[in-house]
Amino acid sequence: MKVLKFGASWCPGCKVMVPRWEEIEKENPWLETEMIKIDDSPGAMKEYQLHQLPTFIFLDKEGNEITRITGEVEKDILVKTILEDRDK
Repeated sequence: MKVLKFGASWCPGCKVMVPRWEEIEKENPWLETEMIKIDDSPGAMKEYQLHQLPTFIFLDKEGNEITRITGEVEKDILVKTILEDRDK
């Protein structure tokens, strides 16, 4: 599984999510993540059809979208989603 994490330097919710993701990544070293900063990749909003930041897109082994989560969410919701979709 891979998670694309979309955020921006000006996004308050993105700043809240950084420490949550740091904990998750530390606790789940097998999880592959990629941070895409909208400030550096302005076309990503359109390419990935993003309507809100932060957005987290969960991909299966083939790179297909499984699900996405938007906005500030609690760590346990992210972990639950990761564990439910871990083997996809």
